[in-house]
Amino acid sequence: MSNVPRQLTEVADRTTAALEAIFAAEIATWRDLDPMIERPLTDLAEFVGGGGKRIRPAYCHWGFVTGGGDPTSDGALAGCCAVELLQAFALVHDDVMDGSPTRRGTPTVWARYIERHQAGGWNGEDRRFGEAAAILVGDIAMVMADRQMGGVDEATRSVWDRLRTELNFGQYLDVVGTAKGDVTADMARTIVANKTAGYTIVRPLQLGAAMAGSPELGDALAAHGMPLGIAFQLRDDMLGAFGDSAKTGKPVGDDLREGKPTVMLALAREAASASQCSVLDRVGPSATDTDVDAIQQVMIDTGAVGKIGDEIERLLEEALQAIDALPDVNGSRAALRALADFVVDRDT
Repeated sequence: MSNVPRQLTEVADRTTAALEAIFAAEIATWRDLDPMIERPLTDLAEFVGGGGKRIRPAYCHWGFVTGGGDPTSDGALAGCCAVELLQAFALVHDDVMDGSPTRRGTPTVWARYIERHQAGGWNGEDRRFGEAAAILVGDIAMVMADRQMGGVDEATRSVWDRLRTELNFGQYLDVVGTAKGDVTADMARTIVANKTAGYTIVRPLQLGAAMAGSPELGDALAAHGMPLGIAFQLRDDMLGAFGDSAKTGKPVGDDLREGKPTVMLALAREAASASQCSVLDRVGPSATDTDVDAIQQVMIDTGAVGKIGDEIERLLEEALQAIDALPDVNGSRAALRALADFVVDRDT
């Protein structure tokens, strides 16, 4: 993507190099115990290294700089690696829960283990094995993430613990919302605030600031990060319903087939006529390509898509205005503006 700001790519490169070193050391430590243990670590290393924009590490780094940390140092690098490993944990588990066969255009971790089970002619149910193995791979990522935070002070640990907890509770609300299928727009926003906005932008910013010794910036950083994090997820919802599979790496309308309780879907339901509601009732695993096309049209016709676009713009403006209340340290305000423009205008 040509519009990725250097304030993200530079942090991404440093984080990727650090993660590669972490995995190399981890594999060297465990491969002698049993050759089979190398497989999940290699899978996880490939998953972490095989894509991803490194948005969370970028926000951890620029929170660190905003808090007075040296941008050329490795003072926030452990935090950058931790949030990226936590993202891997979330995505690997998310793919199991959603039954997603692909991510970033390649088979998901659980799908790969199914293939290995089938190829090896192993005992038991192949899907159950694939899901179990992937859950363990995700758990390994969580453990590795937590280990990066082993030597931090109490203020930093408090942010990290809040981040991990919010992510899991937000995911639980998402799972329940998908199952019940009656989530309102306000309920969907609650899920967004806890599952995505906090752990994608707010907490990484606060984590970096705490690592720099400036936890008192937490509220000011949240004033910027929360509206931006919500806008980030609303954009993600747009991509999940309308995105180009060649760019997103997932099938068109994937969120519609999964029945994701998005704000956009809730707004469409609230504004839909009886006949349009019958179309929206097709949301779920059995939706065909024709159903997806019809659902997308209803989301447009009810004005839900337009409302989401307007809300994203409003939230972005709110987030940009909040930057003025933050310290400007070594280009931190310019970096936050560049990152904000990117996260709401991306196409993957």
